Amino acid sequence: MTSSEERAWTCLEEVKDPEIPVVSVVDMGIVRKVSWSDGGLIVQITPTYSGCPAMQVIENDIVEALTRDGFDGVRVETVLSPAWTTDWMSEQGRRNLKEYGIAPPRKTCASTRSPFAEPDMAQPCPFCDSAQTELRSMFGSTACKALYYCDGCHQPFESFKCI
Repeated sequence: MTSSEERAWTCLEEVKDPEIPVVSVVDMGIVRKVSWSDGGLIVQITPTYSGCPAMQVIENDIVEALTRDGFDGVRVETVLSPAWTTDWMSEQGRRNLKEYGIAPPRKTCASTRSPFAEPDMAQPCPFCDSAQTELRSMFGSTACKALYYCDGCHQPFESFKCI
């Protein structure tokens, strides 16, 4: 990796997911590759799911951040295969989700799971770590999150679905 590609990755670590502002697009695993071609910087991204409404904002934020950092000819390419999985989330991203009050997904997920499938197990509460939680709705504020309730601390919370 060249020093300019390393600098681009460092810049991208500051680009936040617009729906979950405590994780970067790198921590989410959305950014797949950074490379040079025809004199410009190409950033390949994979959406968390094909209908994700935040992808255009993410593309714009990536171009804006890299351009502001001195990169010319920035292009963003969407790569759909292989499909994104929560397995690509960084450990730092998982910690940030929990600290923010969103239960992170389990560490290993079947990459064929759909964000519309009912979660197959309860999630520990991100506030008190209680396992006494119940699914209240398959959908939280976004299709990739479910809404749970904790019987321990009586807090509602979202859980990032294992995809």
